[in-house]
Amino acid sequence: MGKAVGPDWRQIYSIYGTDEWQTIAFLVFHALLFAILSFLLLLYFAPFLCTLHSLLPALPLYLVRFAAGFSGSVFSLSSLCLLFSAANLLYSSLPLRWLMAQRMVSAVPNWSAVRNALDVGCGRGILLNAVALQLKKEGSSGRVVGLDRKRETAVAALRRAGAEGVQEYVTCREGDARRLPFPDSYFDVVVSAVHLSGLGKRRGDSTAAAERGRGLVEVVRVLKPGGICVLWDLACVPEFAQRLKEMRMEEVRVSSGSRRIWRAAISCHLGNPSPSTERLCSRWTGGLTFAEAVPSAHQTVVDVLSLSSVRVSICPFLSLFSTNVRSQSR
Repeated sequence: MGKAVGPDWRQIYSIYGTDEWQTIAFLVFHALLFAILSFLLLLYFAPFLCTLHSLLPALPLYLVRFAAGFSGSVFSLSSLCLLFSAANLLYSSLPLRWLMAQRMVSAVPNWSAVRNALDVGCGRGILLNAVALQLKKEGSSGRVVGLDRKRETAVAALRRAGAEGVQEYVTCREGDARRLPFPDSYFDVVVSAVHLSGLGKRRGDSTAAAERGRGLVEVVRVLKPGGICVLWDLACVPEFAQRLKEMRMEEVRVSSGSRRIWRAAISCHLGNPSPSTERLCSRWTGGLTFAEAVPSAHQTVVDVLSLSSVRVSICPFLSLFSTNVRSQSR
């Protein structure tokens, strides 16, 4: 057996780049600044100690020495923390999204049977092109539509599809996830990566919750009976799972991959809604009934991939994620 060939990160970065390079540059600059200060303090510790003691003659020498040493430690730790933050941001900006796109694509068992797929919130096109590459690999005649709120983002994603050599499988257009411009039961597969949780976020928590609900209803509406939806989100997976239950999902199966990476597979059949479901649907969709918003008799499988506290627990997160990837490759 030949050795497995890993992803060509140089090519991946050349196509997709990073969308947070200014923040990364800011963090690296300040990390270097603190590192230089720490080095200078260590190099000229004795003169600095004498100067500090002359400025604060009332303080005992041991307190001045402690203050100088503590300052150097703070500078060093600050530099390390900023570098770790920059590395984590660099990782989550592209490698993480690329790896999660591969996992999401692998959640669909038979791409050769897919004729129409949708990526809600396609962004730079990482997940969009992963779907298109899988369609190409399977020899499918299907196509994937990338939807984004900004026209220029959709156009840029289409250009990247050309760079990946899958332009014949990709269509991009401007649109809103809360009002998908597609008919009922149109797509075999719907995917979305870290997009639905951002709906309505600027309008306050209560409005954002309602907007996220509308986005979920729209995703289910455009799925064909037996269609598959794969979602990845950083914060709202429990909320999404609960709302799908309230929409009369028959079965929810949750299996954990690690403490921070887990997956919930939700198998559902949409039957006659309960009164509470009608009220929730009306609130989420601005007055529509459940029957109007979501056609009945769907059977939808939703894979929810959750990744929490990405930028808080930097080292544990990187370790857990790499362990998870290795365990899948065995």
